Amino acid sequence: MTFSIAGRCQRTGAFGAAISSSSPAVASRCLWMAAERGVVLTQNVTDPAIGPAGLALLDNGASASQVLAVLAGRAHFEWRQVAILDAHGQSDWHNGAQVLGVHHAVSGPDCVAAGNLLATPEVIDAMVATFVSHSELALPQRLLKALGEGNRMGGEAGPVHSAGLKVVTDLIWPVVDLRVDWDDEPIARLDELWQVYQPQMADYVLRAGEPGRAPSYGVPGDDR
Repeated sequence: MTFSIAGRCQRTGAFGAAISSSSPAVASRCLWMAAERGVVLTQNVTDPAIGPAGLALLDNGASASQVLAVLAGRAHFEWRQVAILDAHGQSDWHNGAQVLGVHHAVSGPDCVAAGNLLATPEVIDAMVATFVSHSELALPQRLLKALGEGNRMGGEAGPVHSAGLKVVTDLIWPVVDLRVDWDDEPIARLDELWQVYQPQMADYVLRAGEPGRAPSYGVPGDDR
């Protein structure tokens, strides 16, 4: 039903994640992260409340494994697939006894990937290997490349319809938060969205902090 990857950039300290699913609007429920804290991926028969609960624990200095140990006490945790990436780039994951279909999770250096109802377990192995082997790329590109490789390796057992990409830096708001909530080719559409957004990303950061120095919007009515 879902495959995803969370990653950290050692150069910049940014955190991010990419995800795809046969369900609509998957990124609205399953991707949770905060600057300088880490990432929580909560999927399968999803409980979105696990995201804020995990981030609160990370904020108090808990490691990925410590977060999972606390979350394990939540009701119905046997239905959940959860992956945690902490502030130090360490990760851990949980596949409950009721996780659907072929499922798999893998930790790598500064990353963790997980999926359920997969075509094969190798989907997740390929995502981690791709992320690790492209450390020269910016974090959003690494995540998209890993997601695309997982899809190429078979992805879900059935067609996917939604996808998302989210990245946080040292700001309180995400510098990337792109979603395709329903489409026959959501991963391709997500990559297209990134191609449009990427050249403007720094401008949006500048508009927030130094609006007087920001370039014009380039739309009718903006005559600066």
